[in-house]
Amino acid sequence: METTNIHSSGIMWFFKEKGFNDKSIHVIFQKCKRLEGMQSENASENWDYLKSVGVKERKLPSLIRKCPKILTLGLHDKLIPMVQCLATLGSKPGDVASAITKFPHILSHSVEEKLCPLLAFFEALGVTDKQLGKMILQNPRILSYSIESKLSQIVDFLASLGLSKEVMIGKVLVKYPFIMGYNVENRLRPTSDFLMSLGLTELDLQRVVTNFPAILCRDANKTMKPNLSYLRTRGFELSQIAAMVTHYPPLLIKSIDHSLEPRIRFLVDVMGRGLDLRRLIGLMKFVPDFFCNLYSVFENSLFLYLTSDSLYDLTLLFFKYRSKRDQIIGRGSKKKVRDKEDVASDFVHY
Repeated sequence: METTNIHSSGIMWFFKEKGFNDKSIHVIFQKCKRLEGMQSENASENWDYLKSVGVKERKLPSLIRKCPKILTLGLHDKLIPMVQCLATLGSKPGDVASAITKFPHILSHSVEEKLCPLLAFFEALGVTDKQLGKMILQNPRILSYSIESKLSQIVDFLASLGLSKEVMIGKVLVKYPFIMGYNVENRLRPTSDFLMSLGLTELDLQRVVTNFPAILCRDANKTMKPNLSYLRTRGFELSQIAAMVTHYPPLLIKSIDHSLEPRIRFLVDVMGRGLDLRRLIGLMKFVPDFFCNLYSVFENSLFLYLTSDSLYDLTLLFFKYRSKRDQIIGRGSKKKVRDKEDVASDFVHY
């Protein structure tokens, strides 16, 4: 490989000093032609600056291999303004360094040309600057998405499900910003159609998407249909599966071998009660993560629930054995909590 004969010896020595081998250097120059003839001092300045903002030196070689263009960017007119802008959006000292490590291309974008239009776009959806900062630092690729051909399509799709652009769509995007990386026609719409085919109403689907937007990003054919087939073989009707999915959407993406089958086997074989579908659906309403955490702090109440006929008394036990009471009744900790006897009465009549 004649890399050393082709490129400037100065920048070559920079890469050699940083531990890059000839093969890596050749690939880097293929990705970024602007490195040819570049002074090593400029590359060193950018390297040192990235270390100064918290990027770990052991991760810098991988970062440069992903986006060698970073070494060619102007330090004062490009890197520093973007890092400073990202710092105003972050809530923790290491947020910016983490975002750069995940997606180094974030530094190649312009504050004026890319970040400002994004702020205006999400502001119209009710997303605050602080929330947008959290989204970008969690999923830095957002900065690379086109507003017209990508983000607007996601918003229009969510609006077609009945979610309001003024409030709900913004909340969905903030809750799971990775949804913006998926294609509407190839993934999001087919998955939503599959959920509707289970018998979910439009309001049910809105509730599912609002509470667990990641469900739309899963492949219905590869993940959800096998789970659906398994539940049908255990005696569940579509309407019953739809009811459980509405309260706990991950039911359709949980592992059959490691989650669904062990829990159902526990009910049937260990408890010896048979599969009481109506009672299980009632359990899913008040303890929606039953298929996620069987052996939890409220395990004793589950035993009693499955072996007793007094649903009223057993519901009260949930408040004794589960520390996060507001998760059961769907209320935030800062809001007024309903009287637990009222909740028990609701459970009895469910």
